[in-house]
Amino acid sequence: MTGRVAAVSRNEVYSFSKPNRDSVTLLAGLGVEGDVHAGETIRHQFRMTYEPDLPNLRQVHLMHEELFKELALKGFEVSAGQLGENITTRGVDLLGLPTGALLHLGEQAVIEVTGLRNPCSKINRFRKGLLAEVFTMDPVSGDFTFKSGVMAVVRRGGTVRPDDAIGIELPRLPHHPLERV
Repeated sequence: MTGRVAAVSRNEVYSFSKPNRDSVTLLAGLGVEGDVHAGETIRHQFRMTYEPDLPNLRQVHLMHEELFKELALKGFEVSAGQLGENITTRGVDLLGLPTGALLHLGEQAVIEVTGLRNPCSKINRFRKGLLAEVFTMDPVSGDFTFKSGVMAVVRRGGTVRPDDAIGIELPRLPHHPLERV
């Protein structure tokens, strides 16, 4: 399974959206250079208040471009970086990856998928009603579906650009499904 990088984004300050860039540099063990969420420990603004010393399993946020097309059919205009992701992918089933999958981005960078992004209410401030489209509950089973991307940590640094190839390396069996991080 291979895909492509559709866009890369970062922001030096806390804000919901992140501007697109020509490239981003991934730093091993830290995240996206110059991004407010980079660091060895939790950088999520809310979670830092009660879990400041836990490892940062959310160094890089990835979202699949196909979600934007799905949302457009429901009347929501969303583009790369607007939901806070660092890397927008094309042709990769991010949500179907197991925990620990390695994504090879471009020529050097390698990231390890740690889990699902837990969407927050800020999504509704961005576009009213959007949260219900990226976070749903099955009325019969009670299971939640999270569509707002995956989180990862940087295992090997490197520069990532739009149109870079994405290679996928699955972990050893048994595979463990993604959970919220």
